[in-house]
Amino acid sequence: MTLLKSLIYATLLLIATVLAIGLVLPKSAHVERSISTAAGGPTIYGIVSGFKRFNEWSPWFGLDPQTRYTYAGPESGVGAKMTWTSEKRAVGSGSQEVLAVEPGRRVRTKLDFASQGSAISTITIAPEGTGSRITWAFDASYAGDFFGRYFGLLLDRFVGRDYERGLVKLKALAEASAPEPRRVESTAPSGLDAAVPSSAR
Repeated sequence: MTLLKSLIYATLLLIATVLAIGLVLPKSAHVERSISTAAGGPTIYGIVSGFKRFNEWSPWFGLDPQTRYTYAGPESGVGAKMTWTSEKRAVGSGSQEVLAVEPGRRVRTKLDFASQGSAISTITIAPEGTGSRITWAFDASYAGDFFGRYFGLLLDRFVGRDYERGLVKLKALAEASAPEPRRVESTAPSGLDAAVPSSAR
């Protein structure tokens, strides 16, 4: 009986310690990655403002080819929504929906992971030289989840690598989708047919 009591007290002490530490851990977590691209803002925005092309650059698409996807709302902009369902634990089930947009500049999306909670994803597009800089951010709140705050400490390690892979794919897709520069044809005569300036006559 003494051994049993000791185990119970030790278990209670461990739980109390975990909760106490959880109280002082950050209530939110932020992950952010960026990449430069030669593509312009309108091209990038056209890709990320909806979900019809999401799987062309998603870092998770290849995890389960049997994943089922459904779409709702408009093709792009506020209200555009994608739901996914997979039997694989690494993919799971959930949805993402566009909450707000700044055309050509920013897309804010709510991610719903069902029983695992929700988060906010934001893609920001900023001019950089003749191209753009894409920043992909992930924000999760653990205000009432003491155990979730422990996971928040490791979030950058898990999500960060996926975001890096996704941005590399998005960069390639945007640059391949960018319209070719317009060629301006010269109307001036050339060669022997060129007019001789009057000053040279």
